[in-house]
Amino acid sequence: MQKFKISTEVCFGKDSLLALGDINANNAVIFTDAFLTKTGVAANIAGYMKNCKNIKTYSDIKPDPPVELIADALRFLLDADADVVVALGGGSSIDAAKSTVLIARKQTGKDIPLIAVPTTSGTGSEVTSFAVITDRQAGVKYPLVSDSLLPKTAILAGELVASVPPQITSDTGFDVLTHALEAYISTAANDFSDAMAEKSLELAFEFLPRAFKNGNDEIAREKMHTASCLAGMAFNAVSLGVNHGIAHSFGAHFHIPHGRANGMLLPHVMWYNAGLDGQGLEPTMSRLAKIARLIGLPAYNAKAGAQNLVNKLKTMQRELSVPQTLKDCNVTKEAYEGVKAHIIQSALNDACTVTNPRKLNEKDIENILVNVAKF
Repeated sequence: MQKFKISTEVCFGKDSLLALGDINANNAVIFTDAFLTKTGVAANIAGYMKNCKNIKTYSDIKPDPPVELIADALRFLLDADADVVVALGGGSSIDAAKSTVLIARKQTGKDIPLIAVPTTSGTGSEVTSFAVITDRQAGVKYPLVSDSLLPKTAILAGELVASVPPQITSDTGFDVLTHALEAYISTAANDFSDAMAEKSLELAFEFLPRAFKNGNDEIAREKMHTASCLAGMAFNAVSLGVNHGIAHSFGAHFHIPHGRANGMLLPHVMWYNAGLDGQGLEPTMSRLAKIARLIGLPAYNAKAGAQNLVNKLKTMQRELSVPQTLKDCNVTKEAYEGVKAHIIQSALNDACTVTNPRKLNEKDIENILVNVAKF
């Protein structure tokens, strides 16, 4: 038996931020980062929360939130006696809020609602039961998985993404592509997740280049927000694959932004999973060919379609300034060689790798890494 569940209310389109006015609370806490606080975005969000008596802001969120930050945020949340939390920002802010609220609920016994307001179009964290926290000392990212992590409401406000610079638009956009593609070829994929993933990919392949070239393209920004959310719904139900398994380790060891790591790896992992190395994995190859046809690429047979999709990803990498190698991400050969064995083991043991369509061993991971470990 399989299940597909969507329990988060999604508010989108024009004036979606008005939904914040529906929050009734004595003590509200906004989780965000220093940039969104300094630029007044957090204050603007607080202005919509007209039915909250007291609003405090925790603005110390950092990329790849470490366990120490979660402990600090928990103290802040408990001191504020929060009745509701609004997570404002990218995946790091939302993941930090999800993790902190989960612990606070267990400690206080209070049902603290979480409202997610993403300011990047990438992680899909606003509709998933996952969160990732980092143990920097150990060089490990820990995925948390629980339906209790699901936000009560997600607010997709395209205007909050307009100022995102091109490089971050590229990083987060490739995160969307990776989420949707890995969900689509997951061993747990089903008709419901396929519908979400297919629409996400259709939107992302069309509108990501537009959003990258012109951040003020309102339609492109709104469509990428939708694509990100749909991809989140898809992988929340059926998980991901080894692309994420490796990217998690890259982030933990080298602090490469998650979407950037995913984008760097994506064509090589899809090539491997399709069996284009001569293994001929027909089911995965055929599914990737179907996506090729969906976005208008030639696919006179499964192999040609899958290869054309991989080539399209490589073309988009170049057009959207995605780094091609670890060296492009300022990683030295010495640093890589020092943790290579750990990266391979972490990728094999990562929860996302379980649903990868092609089974892997250490040599397989190493063969994928060869494509990006060029110095």
